[in-house]
Amino acid sequence: MPAAHAFAKVGEEHALERAGYLPGSRGVVSELLLTANEGLTVAAHRGDGVTLLAFDVPEQLVPDLAGFAVQYTTPKGDTHPIRNRLSFRRPITAETLPHERRWTPTDRAPLQKFHWVHFPPDVVPGPFTYHVTAMLFRRGGSRTVTLDPGPSASISLELFDEGYPKFDVGFTRGYLSSQAYAARFRNAPVSPPERSIDFDSRPYQRRWRWLGFHARRLVFDFLREAVADDDLRLDVFAYDLNEPDLLRLFKRLGHRLRLFLDDSRDHVKRTSLEAAARRMLERSAGRKNVKTGHFSRFAHDKVMIQRRGENPVKVLSGSANFSTRGLYVQSNNIFVFDDRELAKLYGEAFEQAWKDPAGFDDSELAARWFERRGRGLPPVAVSFSPHRDPEVSLQRVADAIADAKSSVLFSVMELGGKGPVMEQIQKLPDRRLYAFGTTQRASGALVVTSPGHPSVAVPFSYLQKQVQGPFQAEISGGSGQVIHNKFVVVDFNDRKPLVFTGSSNLAAGGERENGDNLVCFADHRIAATYAVEAIRLIDHYRFRAVQRRATRSAPLVLKPRSAQWARDYYDPKNAKFRERVLFVS
Repeated sequence: MPAAHAFAKVGEEHALERAGYLPGSRGVVSELLLTANEGLTVAAHRGDGVTLLAFDVPEQLVPDLAGFAVQYTTPKGDTHPIRNRLSFRRPITAETLPHERRWTPTDRAPLQKFHWVHFPPDVVPGPFTYHVTAMLFRRGGSRTVTLDPGPSASISLELFDEGYPKFDVGFTRGYLSSQAYAARFRNAPVSPPERSIDFDSRPYQRRWRWLGFHARRLVFDFLREAVADDDLRLDVFAYDLNEPDLLRLFKRLGHRLRLFLDDSRDHVKRTSLEAAARRMLERSAGRKNVKTGHFSRFAHDKVMIQRRGENPVKVLSGSANFSTRGLYVQSNNIFVFDDRELAKLYGEAFEQAWKDPAGFDDSELAARWFERRGRGLPPVAVSFSPHRDPEVSLQRVADAIADAKSSVLFSVMELGGKGPVMEQIQKLPDRRLYAFGTTQRASGALVVTSPGHPSVAVPFSYLQKQVQGPFQAEISGGSGQVIHNKFVVVDFNDRKPLVFTGSSNLAAGGERENGDNLVCFADHRIAATYAVEAIRLIDHYRFRAVQRRATRSAPLVLKPRSAQWARDYYDPKNAKFRERVLFVS
């Protein structure tokens, strides 16, 4: 454990072991920044343009603790308060509409929780500095709430770059920041009402850049790089395919593009956008360079492979389809390997599918995981499906979840599938772990799972009522998922963190029948990035679930001193204790 951790955890380790939470000492945690001053400890975990802040104070401060005030300074030197949607005086209920909400600076409406996910409106290179103050209730008989500042501490970090020159990962904002989107873009639509792949995208660029965030930038940088270099060719696996600017760049590649496009029923209808995309690219790339097909069920990969001559040199993959929905509505992730060995593996998978997708499950590629450790890369392993036996890929994930020591965080499209991974995820509420995640049911309801809380189904009809445009049509129509990620993070802040992600839905049926890829990272920095994204998702949707149940007689409002809101965070039998200690350890 780094020396900087010693002051923060005095006495906590033994309490955790008594609670049955940790079997032994903590591991060395990379990329966790920790600072303390006068009894306040502040930790910062880097996400993808996001900070997970965590706080801790000595238990003797709990009776007076009103919450935490936070302000941040950008790399440009501008300082802003973080604001709270809750306050002591203005109640929030299920009937509260967006325009009725007031956001109050946290020195007057402190955060009554021991962590906070901050997504700056403008993420730029350079250090962001957070100044945190423990706000205390002033003792006395006044009926009004009066707060005094207690101990404070500052911490700085950069919000991009996991530190690997040959690897990058990015997430979409997607649907998460809907209130920020409403304020910034006045609920403007994300695409025109008519179904087309050839509309003028100029009016949408600002909102697409904001919604697609880092994932979109990775996709377009990768593609523009191929277009600009006449010696590069591009092989593409696509499932949904309709983003117009992306298609225009594909078109510019001409005969340097090969496309393997899924041919499931919704993609081959003459009126479908994928059929229109196929016709467009057959004209530019030539019919011999565009194929439609499937494996046993779907060609579900979302992959681009750059080739120089016959040699694959760089690969992009992830959960995001190359579509307006995949990049601008859904929660998704994209990763890029600038590595010839990994690109070669993906290139071989593409060649196998191009020649004989029906025989893929008999190939050497489908028989095992492929390990890769290289300079400038995190330790990584890759699996390609379909497999004859889905446990070839899924058992590694299931075993990691079963062996988890401290936490399992996840964001997966749905839990309705079968197989060892789904079985282990469904067992998580019964284990003494910090188990925490979001998923989406095929019925259209969102499920939020968190420690100490039952799963809560949030119908999208509720989200439609509470969030004005641009997603109303998507939600009310019930078509497709919003939680489209496919990742599981095991022990992100412990000795052996693991991340599993890719295009796989982590269910046995898909691994047996679909063309997919599943990737395992064994790296603290990558684990922290995905963990912060999982927490960002659950915090967002959990608040909506809680707000849905809030009434006039029991509204959401900040707790007074008499409520002793922080007491549960110091009870070793309570899941909030595990949360507090995990995030600052």
